[in-house]
Amino acid sequence: MSQSYDRGTVEDFGRWREFSAGMWAWIFHKFTGWVLVGYLFTHIAVLSTSIGVDPASSAVAGQTDLYTTTLRGLEDLLIVRFLEVGLLAVAVFHILNGIRLLFVDLGLGLEVQDKSFYASLVLTGAIVVASIPTFLGGAI
Repeated sequence: MSQSYDRGTVEDFGRWREFSAGMWAWIFHKFTGWVLVGYLFTHIAVLSTSIGVDPASSAVAGQTDLYTTTLRGLEDLLIVRFLEVGLLAVAVFHILNGIRLLFVDLGLGLEVQDKSFYASLVLTGAIVVASIPTFLGGAI
């Protein structure tokens, strides 16, 4: 015998207020996972621009290659530095939440999983704030 559950309509956007910490952890984990996948594909595309550049010829001529010049140009942009801080936040949260999920899957900390989710958020925020001088140093 199956049970039915009224999930409401799709247009009911007010349902997010009913979400528990576990649902937010699931949503944030999926979101950060997709952001990291998108970043990896973008990173591979950028790295592929270095293919075909002969580093020996540019080193002999005393010039930097196009790849190095492009990366240095991107690093000079303030928006890129802010995006790096965002990428760090996404990666740190995904790692910490993944470790939390591993413990939950092993049956450790089941009763405090809400608190561990909030702890992972606070730890992510602390790590990101502590890294801001490193990423934005000299840019502002």
